[in-house]
Amino acid sequence: MRKMRYLALMSYDGTNYHGYQIQPDQRTIQQEVEAVLKRMHKGQTIKIVASGRTDAGVHALGQAFHFDSDLDIPEIRWVRALNAQLPEDIVVLSVIGVSGDFHARFDVAEKWYDYHIYNSAIADPFKRHYSAHVSHPLNIGAMQKACEYLVGTHDFTAFCATNSNVTDSKVRTIYQATCKKTADNMIVFSVSGNGFLYNMVRIIVGTLIDIGYGRKSPTVIKEALVTLDRNTLGKTAPAKGLYLKKVVYNKN
Repeated sequence: MRKMRYLALMSYDGTNYHGYQIQPDQRTIQQEVEAVLKRMHKGQTIKIVASGRTDAGVHALGQAFHFDSDLDIPEIRWVRALNAQLPEDIVVLSVIGVSGDFHARFDVAEKWYDYHIYNSAIADPFKRHYSAHVSHPLNIGAMQKACEYLVGTHDFTAFCATNSNVTDSKVRTIYQATCKKTADNMIVFSVSGNGFLYNMVRIIVGTLIDIGYGRKSPTVIKEALVTLDRNTLGKTAPAKGLYLKKVVYNKN
């Protein structure tokens, strides 16, 4: 039977996983999904290709991946079959057929990330795996001002982990970046762009926290986009507050 290519959307709690990508002797999201697909295909290895990797502890509200299969299963039954065998902290939201040349990574047009900062004098044990806790009151106005400098096409070398193996251009385009505080003391940093470097969002957030404290000026963001100096920015924020929110693909 002819193989079909499918695009799947999934949500997961990354707390108990060593990231998305398969690693020796570690529990990962990719490993769990491929294990279920292998059982469904009677021992045949089925590889999935995601829109990108997420690190240990990072969550996803809308991670996308593609896979090829020769099973004759309606799209809605794919969802039921996968969720029936996946652990409770991984949920497939949808599966649709796509063209054979579609690629979940290379065809990405835009990604959205959220980062949650619980800004309260007292920590909440029920938020400890899903947000970074900052007890000192943060200046949202200063943080939002800094966000404005991120928007546009820039060289984000300063916002990339120093141990990154990216050797090509570090120029990326940010379409939107905002900081908002909710009624329950959660500060949500939301950002969308055509691509992100390794640890880029977490370095931005670590810097925004320093700006919110008053340790750094909002213009440190603007300056780092010129000097490309990682040392002028804040620490890398913890992985647990980061969510891959949405992946957008070109319509064609």
